[in-house]
Formats: sequence, structure tokens, C-alpha cells
Amino acid sequence: MFPKAKWITLINMPIVFGATANMPPARAVNYQCSGAVGIFFNFVVYRRYRGWWAKHNYVLSAGLDAGVAFMAILSYFALKNKDILGVSWWGLDVEDHCPFAHCPTSPGIVVEGCLVF
Repeated sequence: MFPKAKWITLINMPIVFGATANMPPARAVNYQCSGAVGIFFNFVVYRRYRGWWAKHNYVLSAGLDAGVAFMAILSYFALKNKDILGVSWWGLDVEDHCPFAHCPTSPGIVVEGCLVF
């Protein structure tokens, strides 16, 4: 389908979908950030600094994973142990911040303030 795009043959979709199925539930911004870091280090850094990538890529990955685990444990003992539910910021809200997020999507159902399909 794309004869000049040789990079597209390197994408293995079952692995991509299988890996995202094992990720914890999160918002799209979390997936975009991890995808941006992955593309940067495994595409840009790999092509320009192959020796550095071969030596430090797995150490960087382990450091990022260990940092998340360490901060989760630290947050638990620092906040939950003192009956603090957590830091209050916009990313923790359960809502989508969309006024139509709670509207029904079935055709013909009319709710005041919602769009009708």
C-alpha cells in the first residue's frame, strides 16, 4: 500500500495493541506522553546516537519505571498515611470537563440541555 514507506513494515500492530491493553487505565494525555518519549528515544536517539542508545536505553527505561514506583510508595506513605486523599489538581477530576459527556447518545432520546441525534 505504501511502497516508499519502508518504516511502516516495522510496525507490528498485535504487539502495539497487546502492549496498550496491559497499560493501566488513564487519559489520552498519559498515552501521548509515553508515546512521545518512546518515539523520541527509540527513533531519534537510536538513529543519531546509536552507541549511547545501546548503552543507556535500558537503564533509562528502568529508571523511569523505578521512579514511578518510588513516587507511588512515597505518595502513599506521605499522603494516605495522614488521611489525605491526594493532591487536588485538574488532572485528578473524574469528569471529562465536557458539558455533553453525560448526555445520552441513543437516537430519539431527548434530555434538556443535550443534543438530539
